[in-house]
Amino acid sequence: MQGLFVKLPVGDPAASMRFFESLGFAFNPAFTDVSAACLILGPQYQAMLLTRRRFADFTPYRRVDAHRETQVLVALQLDSRARVEAMTARAQAAGGRLFRSAEDHGWMYSHVFQDLDGHIWEPFHMDPAALQAARANNPTAGAV
Repeated sequence: MQGLFVKLPVGDPAASMRFFESLGFAFNPAFTDVSAACLILGPQYQAMLLTRRRFADFTPYRRVDAHRETQVLVALQLDSRARVEAMTARAQAAGGRLFRSAEDHGWMYSHVFQDLDGHIWEPFHMDPAALQAARANNPTAGAV
């Protein structure tokens, strides 16, 4: 695989850009215009934030209302628990909504929020050494 583009419908790409910029993300101007914003998640990972009209060009199916239904969960692996908490706090300050309280499994920590359009983002930190230790006592550890 050379990369990943997740496509998400949004009501206002400019507002979505401001929201995600406040979380520390950048956008690729080569793939951003009035109908789409290319959110850079990592070196080869992007989310295309498309107006609802533009999103409809990619599928004949009706679009779900992410404030009432769940179509996708976007999990973002971060390098520390502190970054998970910082991102979640910035999301709330920028108008996002806390979706689920923090969860600490010992080897994995997550805190989940919804963006302005209701899409669910799950920043998490995983400690491989703690996971290995947990699996030594319970072979099914890590299956969440």
